[in-house]
Amino acid sequence: MNRQAQAAVLFLVGAAVLHAGLTDLYLRYVKAGLRPLLLAAGVVLIMAAVATVWYERRGRGETGDGDGDGDGHGHGHVHREPRVAWLLVLPLLALILVSPPALGSYSAMHAGTALQAPLAYPSLPATDPLPLGVVDYAGRAAYDHGRTLAHRRVEVTGFVALAQDGTPYLVRMALNCCAADAQPVKIGLTGHIPPVLQPDTWLQVTGTYTAKQTKDPVNDGRIPFLDVTAAKPVPTPHDPYDESWNN
Repeated sequence: MNRQAQAAVLFLVGAAVLHAGLTDLYLRYVKAGLRPLLLAAGVVLIMAAVATVWYERRGRGETGDGDGDGDGHGHGHVHREPRVAWLLVLPLLALILVSPPALGSYSAMHAGTALQAPLAYPSLPATDPLPLGVVDYAGRAAYDHGRTLAHRRVEVTGFVALAQDGTPYLVRMALNCCAADAQPVKIGLTGHIPPVLQPDTWLQVTGTYTAKQTKDPVNDGRIPFLDVTAAKPVPTPHDPYDESWNN
């Protein structure tokens, strides 16, 4: 591509990155803490595009129209780039105009649970019901045998995924850096489960600890269960990924 085309693509990439960083769109790709870096990258790319155009125009002003082939007569051939190269812009426009969905039940059921033993079990407030993340509840239930959850009602939010045998899971995709490395953490649901559950539906579930566990068929990881007493559908949260194990 010529310099002008390169500048245009640089500008569009920078604009797309800025658009994602200034809205909630970036949360579909990377964790929240990377927002300042995204904004800085977008600004740098736009500045690079502007500088490219400026240097190109200044160079043409110093050497003439720039169309010669170096023989001093200005009769060189202009080699135009194939127009198909501009198709590179389409993914950028898609990034600006289309908001992709977060990873859901299909990804969750084709990957093993990423649950690991917590390093510590911080004390919990006396709130009733107690709001907990999927990762927090699963870690306490699977590795602490529910000692910090005994006689407590907990409230957990996640999306629904169904195992091959029909077992419903409440899932949150845990994020290290970006969506490319997101891995599921799963909680099995038992008790008063809604009669009809659609995969990828977001639920807020209230229930109590149960010692029931199963093994993830993908990687034999632990999947604890929650004894459900109430459940209701909720909108997709502002940040659909769980970053709690980065804190």
